[in-house]
Amino acid sequence: MEPEAQEPDRSRWLRMIRPAWHSRAVFFIRLAVGLIFFTQGILKYIDPNLGANRFTRIGFPYPHFTAHFVGTFEIVCGLLVLVGLVTRWAAIPLLIVISTAIATTKIPELLRANQGFWFMVSDARTDFAMLMSLLFLLRAGAGSWSFDSRLVSSRAPDENPQ
Repeated sequence: MEPEAQEPDRSRWLRMIRPAWHSRAVFFIRLAVGLIFFTQGILKYIDPNLGANRFTRIGFPYPHFTAHFVGTFEIVCGLLVLVGLVTRWAAIPLLIVISTAIATTKIPELLRANQGFWFMVSDARTDFAMLMSLLFLLRAGAGSWSFDSRLVSSRAPDENPQ
């Protein structure tokens, strides 16, 4: 095979295996995570059944305060993740929120009559997806379509390949 013919194939292969943190595709993970947490945070303020009443049912002390406290973190950090600004830092409180949600609402389903493992697995799929997506963002960062990328490229343009 001629060397010129190999170069386009090699370049296509390198683009396919390029690390995710340089990819624009990370935007779609940020979009899902950011919108879900942002909207859930708003719902904790406007719908008592998803806010204070839910936290009362779960057994949290000071359910009104707790719902609004968690809702505020979900709104602020969800927006930060959505726009890709300090994404790794914003993922940390959201990891705490989703881990607490899994521990307080999903794990107890294992012990309830008529629920068990398969019920819990089905009920926890969104929480698990959010947990894994947040871990991905914590590791990979915001990707190239983000304010984080723009901040990095404005400081050190040679260190941020697009």
